[in-house]
Amino acid sequence: MSQPESAIADAQAGGPSDGTPAKGQEPLAELAARHGLRRAIARPSLPAYLRQLWERRHFVMTYATSRNVSKYSNSALGQLWQVLTPLLNAAIYYLMFGLILGTSKGIENYPAFLITGMFVFTYTQRAVTGGAKSISGNLSLIRALHFPRAALPLAYTIQEFQQLMISMGVLVVLVLVTGEPITWLWLLVPVALLLQTMFNIGASLVLARVGATARDLNQLLPFIMRTWLYASGVFFSIGDKVGSAENIPGWVADVMYFNPAAAYIELMRDLLMTSHAPRPYIWSVCVFWALFTLIGGFWYFWRAEEKYGRG
Repeated sequence: MSQPESAIADAQAGGPSDGTPAKGQEPLAELAARHGLRRAIARPSLPAYLRQLWERRHFVMTYATSRNVSKYSNSALGQLWQVLTPLLNAAIYYLMFGLILGTSKGIENYPAFLITGMFVFTYTQRAVTGGAKSISGNLSLIRALHFPRAALPLAYTIQEFQQLMISMGVLVVLVLVTGEPITWLWLLVPVALLLQTMFNIGASLVLARVGATARDLNQLLPFIMRTWLYASGVFFSIGDKVGSAENIPGWVADVMYFNPAAAYIELMRDLLMTSHAPRPYIWSVCVFWALFTLIGGFWYFWRAEEKYGRG
């Protein structure tokens, strides 16, 4: 028997209880290195990881599409629920906040204001929530196949993007019905959606890594998302309610606008609604969050690549 075979056989037989190699036996790590062996689940370099992810782009798209088709397959209305859900939420918020609590006062074309906020926030909410469950909810797939684990949160975001395309068609119709005209700024809507998608991917990757180990995250997410919703100016104007309040410092409104969800909502309103006053520097905030979250989130997720599915 050759030396590598002998060393591996001794290790499989149990070896010393303290984990040290037997007398005259070469440590397995040094043995593997000397023969050019490496762990099958070892984390690849970042360029190699990106290349592997690109090579599996068809798997990502197919997985996202299949989930999209099966998600509402057991319901009578099917894919209509992806549009009905934000519309029903918008109707409830319009009744509670717009009519009963009077947050619509001072906001021109409040229906378009509210609907735009709901559709944009729902896209991020669903993408981030799905990403948080993408690793913990697919352990059997992870343990059975070898592929870049980032493909899973990426597929969940693409799934929500596919649903958003239908929602955006409905949103455009509703905005036109409420009296908003078509302007050249509408040509920038795809750019705004691209920036938001970049942010969603990065945020999904971050929460995917956190959710892979912190199983209680799924229980906390509904409360986190509800708080995020209330802080993002979906059904009220941050500038009017917060910026003009006598007992609140003016910088609080600026901090709330720096919230990525609020920034993308504000940007979409600027593009679709002529009745909405543009917020200064909102493009800069959206570009910052898109790049920072995508790059940082991908690096953060990649660092734990070899730990997913363990235990």
